[in-house]
Amino acid sequence: MKHIWERKPGDRVIHLHRPQRYRLRRVLGVPGLWATAYGNVGSSIYYALGIVALVSLGATPVVLGVAGIIFVFNALTYAEGVSMLPEAGGSSSFARHGFNELVGFIAGWALIFSYVVTIAISSFTIPSYLGYFWEPLKHSPLIGTAVSIGIVVFLMMLNVLGVKETAVLNLTMAIIDLGTQVLLIILGLAFLFDPHLLSQNVTLYWPETHNFIFGIAVASIAYTGVETISQLAEETRHPEVRAPRALVWMMFTVLVIFAGISVVAFSVMTPQQLATEWATDPVAGIAYYLPQRLALNPPSDPALNILFTWFIDGLQHFLPLLVAVLAGTILLIATNAGLLGISRLSFSLSEHRELPSVFKRVHSRFKTPYVAILVFSGIAILLQLPGLFSFDIFTVLGGLYAFGSLATFALAHASILSLRWRQPNRHRPFKLTWNIRIKGTELPVTAILGLISTFSIWVVLIIYQPYSRWLGFGWMALGVGIYFIYRRHAHLPILRMGKKLKGITKAG
Repeated sequence: MKHIWERKPGDRVIHLHRPQRYRLRRVLGVPGLWATAYGNVGSSIYYALGIVALVSLGATPVVLGVAGIIFVFNALTYAEGVSMLPEAGGSSSFARHGFNELVGFIAGWALIFSYVVTIAISSFTIPSYLGYFWEPLKHSPLIGTAVSIGIVVFLMMLNVLGVKETAVLNLTMAIIDLGTQVLLIILGLAFLFDPHLLSQNVTLYWPETHNFIFGIAVASIAYTGVETISQLAEETRHPEVRAPRALVWMMFTVLVIFAGISVVAFSVMTPQQLATEWATDPVAGIAYYLPQRLALNPPSDPALNILFTWFIDGLQHFLPLLVAVLAGTILLIATNAGLLGISRLSFSLSEHRELPSVFKRVHSRFKTPYVAILVFSGIAILLQLPGLFSFDIFTVLGGLYAFGSLATFALAHASILSLRWRQPNRHRPFKLTWNIRIKGTELPVTAILGLISTFSIWVVLIIYQPYSRWLGFGWMALGVGIYFIYRRHAHLPILRMGKKLKGITKAG
């Protein structure tokens, strides 16, 4: 019996025409993929919970639940897409094959914007957690933002020099992070969970309708990063099988952890506290209040009380310290993942002649795409500069993050539907089975619902968030302008390179 990933007659096979020195080693398995994706998606809870609470207040758990359902649609769509097209690019690759070069570029450019904001918001959040060691990092906009800019500069230099995070580091940190989150959830649910208090926090602080709707758009940032696995497809052994499997495992992990953390947060803090004092470091708030709340219910037995007091004292000192160190590390890895994603994606877009070749130019000594790293790191720093004077940019960065991510997800869903329609018989190692049949073509329901939901939320975002509207569309207009000028200058068609895309051949 043939393995599911073996080539079959008539399959379309992607061959990337890349010099040998640029080929990526296929070393990653399911654990490495899961760890990298979870480190990217899971790191979002360290700031997303606070951003959502700023908008949705008491409706935060509900809003995160709705966004979680949409996240499932996104993950399943990416699982089918990456099984068909196991190459770096993600939604850009899906759109290129599902539509044309222009749509592929638009999806890729929106994803680059998402990566840029990932760099900005992840590094911006790190000082708040490190404020455990030095309070001005949390309470001084000038100091906190200066440190976050310094982090971006530091990682930018490391990536230019060629220093990268490893799969082993990702896996180790992901396991430690997961263990810490599980500990917080178990302690919270076992000793603090109160359905009446949870219901009270939700009902007393229920937001206005437009904030609830806008909150769903903002909550989408908690589940971004799902495209990380598709960017690593070229570095994965048998990506047709292992990438979808890692996506599914990551999806279940994130849903369970995010649900548990949000319930525990509302068991130890009011939405008002979450949206103000702990807005930039919500998990630190859980670690701070959890021991205090546990101490309110000591056991009656004197001997047990001594042990209980010792346990509480240990938690008060150890838990906030662990969360501070872990959050800082995970967010640092997420920041670096944004830089790595940009370098891979800009290289892919340049290789397909959708961006000028300068963006795939590699350093003569370090062999890294230094131009892309320097340019997009600089843009991330520009987005952080207003934070030198105020922390108000926190919500703005969240909205910009959602703008790029939602646009990317919507195009990914549309591309998968287009590929189902145009190439219904194409081999799909992972194929969504819940389908509706239209004119003999099976279209996945999850992709249809994902397209409707992500596009609708994106529209809500640009209506209610003027910064996202103007900066987001400004970014897209800049990219399309670069694309048109470059393609005309290079004497290339606007929509496609020719009848056959470069690197696509018939197998068999």
